[in-house]
Amino acid sequence: MFPALETHLKQTIPDPYEDFMYRHLQYYGYFKGPTSLSSAVHRQIEAINRDSHMLSLPHLRSRQLLYDELDEVNPRLREPQELFSILSTKRPLLAPRWPIECEVIKESIHHIVPTEGSYFTSSRVGGKQGIIKELAVTLQGPEDNTLLFESRFECGNLQKAVRVDTYEYELTLRTDLYTNRHTQWFYFRVQNTRKDATYRFTIVNLLKPKSLYTVGMKPLLYSQMDANTRNIGWRREGNEIKYYKNNMDDGQQPFYCLTWTIQFPYDQDTCFFAHFYPYTYTDLQCYLLSVANNPIQSQFCKLQTLCRSLAGNTVYLLTITNPSQTPQEAAAKKAVVLSARVHPGESNGSWVMKGFLDFILSNSPDAQLLRDIFVFKVLPMLNPDGVIVGNYRCSLAGRDLNRHYKTILKESFPCIWYTRNMIKRLLEEREVLLYCDFHGHSRKNNTFLYGCNNNNRKYWLHERVFPLMLSKNAPDKFSFHSCNFKVQKCKEGTGRVVMWRMGILNSYTMESTFGGSTLGSKRDTHFTIEDLKSLGYHVCDTLLDFCDPDQTKFTQCLAELKELLRQEIHKKFHELGQDVDLEESWSDISLSDIESSTSGSDSSLSDGLPVHLANIADELTQKKKMFKKKKKKSLQTRKQRNEQYQKKNLMWKLKLTEDTSEFASTLQKHPAFFKNSESSSFLPMRNENPRLNETNLNRRDKDTSLDPSMATLILPKNKGRMQTNLNRRDKDTSLDPSMATLILPKNKGRMQNKKPGFTVSCSPKRTINSSQEPAPGMKPNWPGSRYPATKRDCAAMAAYPSLHIYTYP
Repeated sequence: MFPALETHLKQTIPDPYEDFMYRHLQYYGYFKGPTSLSSAVHRQIEAINRDSHMLSLPHLRSRQLLYDELDEVNPRLREPQELFSILSTKRPLLAPRWPIECEVIKESIHHIVPTEGSYFTSSRVGGKQGIIKELAVTLQGPEDNTLLFESRFECGNLQKAVRVDTYEYELTLRTDLYTNRHTQWFYFRVQNTRKDATYRFTIVNLLKPKSLYTVGMKPLLYSQMDANTRNIGWRREGNEIKYYKNNMDDGQQPFYCLTWTIQFPYDQDTCFFAHFYPYTYTDLQCYLLSVANNPIQSQFCKLQTLCRSLAGNTVYLLTITNPSQTPQEAAAKKAVVLSARVHPGESNGSWVMKGFLDFILSNSPDAQLLRDIFVFKVLPMLNPDGVIVGNYRCSLAGRDLNRHYKTILKESFPCIWYTRNMIKRLLEEREVLLYCDFHGHSRKNNTFLYGCNNNNRKYWLHERVFPLMLSKNAPDKFSFHSCNFKVQKCKEGTGRVVMWRMGILNSYTMESTFGGSTLGSKRDTHFTIEDLKSLGYHVCDTLLDFCDPDQTKFTQCLAELKELLRQEIHKKFHELGQDVDLEESWSDISLSDIESSTSGSDSSLSDGLPVHLANIADELTQKKKMFKKKKKKSLQTRKQRNEQYQKKNLMWKLKLTEDTSEFASTLQKHPAFFKNSESSSFLPMRNENPRLNETNLNRRDKDTSLDPSMATLILPKNKGRMQTNLNRRDKDTSLDPSMATLILPKNKGRMQNKKPGFTVSCSPKRTINSSQEPAPGMKPNWPGSRYPATKRDCAAMAAYPSLHIYTYP
């Protein structure tokens, strides 16, 4: 069968490897030649035969399935062994893996706490091999006052520093690896400072047109001498801070500058500048190591490896819950999923996550109660590669991971693919009460949530209860007025939207500002690390309020939300110049029509897939479609849907009308009817309210007229009622567009001619929101009781099928 192998065998005596391959091929029938099997090959074949015989024996049992005392199979898998890293004091921490083109200094950077190629190819510990480049400037002597810059360490991203005057420097940031965008985060070191001089630093290639630096935010400074002598860590410093548009650009997008002046506290000091408090991958590993080696915390906090990133760094998954006493108690627990740092430059999320972990792993009675009733799945750092190299927004795939939660490219976006798969399995096992992804926001103050508006009237406004409760528990940091629940098309790939569509009603993105608070006692102050960590505690505190068996708090918040929404709707009508009585039907108005779009990041529009991944995605999509039943192609635009509805309507009329010639003549008078259906002033909908239609069609608007000859083509179900109005031969008879969107209570169908202010768009500009800020400094007047005194009263729990406590992703 293999002539080349036979010829080669006759000519020479094969070496041991070749001998093994020949015998291997011969054993499976692919090679027929001289049979002179070595003793080793004989032993292998005998072992294979023996294993095959053992597999056929009835008493052989799987080591994965668990058996009970009666030797009956229990349908659950044994807890899997750790596949990758195991944190232990017996071995050193796993060093971060860098792309092979990145130069990394050997010096470790610690702070106290009060490019080549178009895409990523491979990585190694320590980054680039060989001797790294020396600094471009060498000091000429002790009198040389030139600053020495460095950023080749974790999270650092300074690309170039140019000295333009004695004490003035222009800085250029490195863009996210394998992209030409996303310069906002900065973190670098300066040495050889002088105490009595005033320095000016100017970053010249920022990309966001707006920034909190224009409203008082300051950069962060860290002095090594202050840390060693006075135990002072990061602090806000800087004067003459300006943020403005740069004169230069690359022909595609404008650049913006951030400039500030600073006086260093010491001579010959080593200082660091940062956009926000850094939190590195090594910081996370040290924290998890302390948890793994804590004899108490390790009993209810299980550390696992979710997956490996593109560079091979571990993505950690924590499962936190108290051990259950019975399978029924384990099955009755709901799940909460929390994640952070999908955007690597938003270190705010890591500090909020640390505050959450500090509390939930403590011995506080509230923390123990939460562990009794919930299973927490925690992903503290979803994008370790981006964090390590100092990216602001992307992974090593050069793409924003928070736009790819629907991806099928497991190898290209492993962190996201495995996260979604883990949550999918978790939903099959138990209800997921809440999903929250911790982020940072560069253009708004305070902390707030982005959620998803539920169209199910059974749960109307329920997704807004948790944010309102959080605003009451943290009135000086959390702004309910800044929350938004609009689901935009450009955000379909985000974690909160994908998880919401998977069935998690309370699915949120928590945005914590890079600046500070404008509320209560924290007004006009920068957020500190302790402020951010306290938000993690408030999330736990609000969970207890949200799930309190006494529904007084929930009911109170729901009533307050309805009143706030009623006021907002009346305000919208007042802006339109309408006085409408909404006493009975106001609650049926679509919330998305009165809510403005979210003003998020500058990467709301996804860059799409990299070129080298586009073909792979197409191939996988085609293979996936082959195994699915071919479905009717859905119409993509509203225009197509309306045209199809119009055509079906006309066909129905042709069948029912005896005089078809008269109907055909009507069509001949209006040949462009189908072409102009999108821009027409009125489009028939299936669930229109006849009374409202009659009212609107009698309005006189000189801008939008309705030809009465088209009466037979509109709303066949209401033909009798509409005929009177439409037969009026008045060219000025028209529709009033000012009633757009909000005039159809108790109907899902809406008119096409919306006001521009209500158009669903991805514009970063924000208008009036649908909520009202709670009074600053006021604490909610809620009952003090949370749960019954007995925490582990298992008898009151409903019986559920036996399920294991932990879920392996």
